Amino acid sequence: MSAQVQGVCVLGSTGSIGVSTLDVLARHPQRYRLFALSANAAVDKLEQQCRQFRPRYAVMADAASAEQLSARLAGEGIEVLAGNAGLEFIAAHADAPIVMAAIVGAAGLLPALAAVRAGKRLLLANKEALVVAGQLFMDEARRHGAEVLPIDSEHNAVFQCLPQTATDLAGQGVERILLTASGGPFRGCSAEQLQQVTPEQACAHPNWAMGRKISVDSATLMNKGLEVIEACWLFNARPEQIEVVVHPQSVIHSLVQYVDGSVLAQLGNPDMRTPIAHALAWPERIPSGVAPLDLFTVARLDFQPPDFAAFPCLRLAYAAIEQGGGAPAVLNAANEAAVAAFLDRRLSFSAIPRIIQQVMEQMGQQAAKGLDELLALDAESRQRAEKLIFRR
Repeated sequence: MSAQVQGVCVLGSTGSIGVSTLDVLARHPQRYRLFALSANAAVDKLEQQCRQFRPRYAVMADAASAEQLSARLAGEGIEVLAGNAGLEFIAAHADAPIVMAAIVGAAGLLPALAAVRAGKRLLLANKEALVVAGQLFMDEARRHGAEVLPIDSEHNAVFQCLPQTATDLAGQGVERILLTASGGPFRGCSAEQLQQVTPEQACAHPNWAMGRKISVDSATLMNKGLEVIEACWLFNARPEQIEVVVHPQSVIHSLVQYVDGSVLAQLGNPDMRTPIAHALAWPERIPSGVAPLDLFTVARLDFQPPDFAAFPCLRLAYAAIEQGGGAPAVLNAANEAAVAAFLDRRLSFSAIPRIIQQVMEQMGQQAAKGLDELLALDAESRQRAEKLIFRR
């Protein structure tokens, strides 16, 4: 491989972030080479990507899917691996100095951690890695000299508005971080109006094209709650330094307020290729394929506070990061179980925050710090959530 061309591993390549990443990479063949791809169960889509990008490795989440993909790619020179072992292998491989972590949910924690421990540039789209194991994750990044660059549009915007990678907000004159939220498809709805919401309605985001799980999280505002927790770890911020601002147009992706009264904002069209391209090439800038923002077309920008009563998931996320310890891991696990049940039509939309709150109350104060403890906490929280869902 040429010294000028960097190998890239994309974890979760068949999801929306993964597809956008491949689009950006394809625009810069002189800078990047696709080294490895991974998918959960989308064999057809991963096969198509493998034939187009010719990676050295491809990984499926389970052995059966890996065997199927391997048979289809026989003779193509692409090695197919399976499971967490395969994911951690490609994430830590020396030939891929850049790793995009775009696996949805807590399942993305272990391969992202493997990349960090290998000292990679990690493009972090998997916010759950920091929600579940924020202290451990950032400690490992510092210990191994890894670069953790945020891909969530909000955190990437904050990163762009800070003078440098933040370790001391007060020392840089930062007063608070303003995370914008579109408000999702149910912005302005009352708690009563949300009782009959269907999965199809919850997945119809007005501004962003996303997967089903993150779309539901956006609809409940849990996605914004998880982003609050993520921001605390990325920018060494306290919960009270982070304010959520509902901004329906999704043009301002986030803002940073300084002690002198200045407020810096990052604006752009709602397209994830912008933060992906930014993190890939940082501190340089490269074309992303995104059209420039036309302020005359936008015409106006609106802002309002979030409705904590109608969307209690945001309140629960603040409570979890303020409680600390294993509380964010409990919150995330219960949410993943509840959202999966909602998408399977086993749970109502309004019951999602109730399940999460009940699991958090049952689990109480948890001081889990080590990886094994956190994973055990994750598993127990899911089990408790499933029991509560079954009883409803």
